[in-house]
Amino acid sequence: MSGPTLTLDADGWVRGARRALSPNYEARPAGAVPTLVVVHNISLPPGEFGGDAIEALFQNRLDCDAHPYYDAHLRGVRVSAHFLIRRDGELVQFVSCDARAWHAGASEFFGRPRCNDFSIGIELEGADDVPFESAQYATLAALSRALANRYPVDAFAGHSDIAPGRKTDPGPHFDWQRLACDAGFSAGYFPYRQH
Repeated sequence: MSGPTLTLDADGWVRGARRALSPNYEARPAGAVPTLVVVHNISLPPGEFGGDAIEALFQNRLDCDAHPYYDAHLRGVRVSAHFLIRRDGELVQFVSCDARAWHAGASEFFGRPRCNDFSIGIELEGADDVPFESAQYATLAALSRALANRYPVDAFAGHSDIAPGRKTDPGPHFDWQRLACDAGFSAGYFPYRQH
């Protein structure tokens, strides 16, 4: 296993994560708890890393006049994720894990719709065509262990798994086996990777 040891407080916030609060969340439906972790990737502008654009998007303060992609695809969009793991492994939290972040969109997990209701969304700063950094895997493994210790998480999936045809992330460069090994999880946590 690798990475730091992370824990969550009583309100669903990870101790040690930098908070960048998003207004884009709501209460989970009555009785809903996180059982699924969804792995995404994001870069803004696409393929460019660093900067403040991802956080600005999740906080509804992105200047959509600053780049043609923002104007064409993100104007008026209201989205969030629970977490962002930057290229250097920094962990940023936008929404309490006890709340429903707006990361999955139209989605289904083995016949169960509305994945936002019962999932935690983790964005990796990256792109489909670029390998992720070792520091990101280390933070992701530590975060995954912390989430599984706190909530009845029993599965991990990519955005592409729960929204096939609509989404492609985290992409072909994401190493699911590495996550499983680094986090110390059995193959049963990764139902879409079973053969």
